[in-house]
Amino acid sequence: MCQLFINADSRLWTCRTKSLRIDGVVTSIRLEEFFWDILEEVAFRDQMTVNQMITKLYLESLDADHDIGNFTSFLRVCCSRYLSLVADGNLSREDAILLNDIDATQVLEQEKLRTSVRKSQYTDASIKPSLN
Repeated sequence: MCQLFINADSRLWTCRTKSLRIDGVVTSIRLEEFFWDILEEVAFRDQMTVNQMITKLYLESLDADHDIGNFTSFLRVCCSRYLSLVADGNLSREDAILLNDIDATQVLEQEKLRTSVRKSQYTDASIKPSLN
């Protein structure tokens, strides 16, 4: 298992800091290259620049009254959730549909159900494999 992670391209976990202007304020965001790559993919998919997408996420988070005190963590989770939704079949990486045009309510309901099923499997002692 570890070889999948240890032998990956080491560039993926190097950090890069990017300065951008959000709502007129200059800020810096420091993320691993892996996450910058995913943000670039998502931004390209929605036909915007990474800066435009980050600004949109920030402003929409504020509008939703989210506590975004740790915005870089929020961006990491966004990237991870995107990949999780792809892995679960809710999204396709090759799809030309803008994320903005996807029925978020339906996708979130499917995700909630799938998460509930997974968690029940993790806590069901009768189906846990023996470590011996």
